[in-house]
Parts: sequence; C-alpha cells; structure tokens
Amino acid sequence: MADRLDQPRVRSRSLLPRVQVEADASGRISESVARFLGTPRFILYLTVFCVIWLLWNSWGPAALRFDSAANGFTALTLMLSLQASYAAPLILLAQNRQADRDRVAAEQDRQRAERNLADTEFLAREMASLRIALSEVATRDFVRSELRNLLEDLQAEQSDDDAGGGRRTEPVRREGGSR
Repeated sequence: MADRLDQPRVRSRSLLPRVQVEADASGRISESVARFLGTPRFILYLTVFCVIWLLWNSWGPAALRFDSAANGFTALTLMLSLQASYAAPLILLAQNRQADRDRVAAEQDRQRAERNLADTEFLAREMASLRIALSEVATRDFVRSELRNLLEDLQAEQSDDDAGGGRRTEPVRREGGSR
C-alpha cells in the first residue's frame, strides 16, 4: 500500500509512554537556572563547594580522598568544565527568550506610539477646528460693544426726537436690579 502524501503519517506505538511536556517548559527552566547562575548566592555556593573539595582532597583521610592534588585536582576541573558546558547553552537559551520578549515589547511600544501619535493629531485637528469655529462666535466683549452702540444710537434718536419736539418717551425700567 502506497503512503498518501496528503495524509499525516500514523505513528507506531512505542513501549514507553510518551511524555507530554509544555513547549515553553524547557525555556522557563533554563531561565530560572540562568537567573540563579547570575546571582551572588551561586558564586558563594560554588566557592564553598570548591573550597570543601580542595580541603577534603588535600587534608582529608588518605583512604577517602578521591581527587589527587598531585594530578592537579583533575576531577574538580572536570566538574567545573561540566558545569560550564551546561551553563553556557542555558544562558544562551534564556537570552534568546529575553530577546523575543524584548522584540514583542518593542512592537507593542511602537503600536502604542502610533496610537498616541494618531490621537495627538486628531486632537490637534479638533482644536484647530474649534479655534476656527470660535473666531465666528460672538464674544462677550463683542456683544457689549454692539449693545453699547445700539444704546448710543437709541439715545441719539431720542435726543433728536426731543430736540425736534416729538413725543417724549421714558425708558422702561426693569425690576430686579441691573445685570
């Protein structure tokens, strides 16, 4: 039977159960390890470990020494090399994840800045249109000057009527005080 190329391949069952691990789990673990490797606590623990190792293999019971000072503490060198060989990729993985987070944050900042710029431009256009509209609105001073001019015109007409012998009319007084 020929396999179809448009269908996914069926996997055969294995004897061991398949472990389902989150895709992000190894990244989180590597970040936590890398974060720990960058702390003073780790430096202190590593220093204490090395001092105990050196003291035990230098002055400990001869039968229980497992790393010889004559060989230059080869096992300690191998242990530190092993630790460094695991630490370097974990730190790189953590840096890659941080770079991805920084890239997402930069994209969000750029989008936020674009929205702020669009909002600012909109508000500037609105303010400009309000200024234009306000220049056509009568202001308090304009209305007062127009009323003053009308009052002067009325007084001039009244004085012309008084001088011409016309009928004299008293101005109407309003109750309630002046405004």
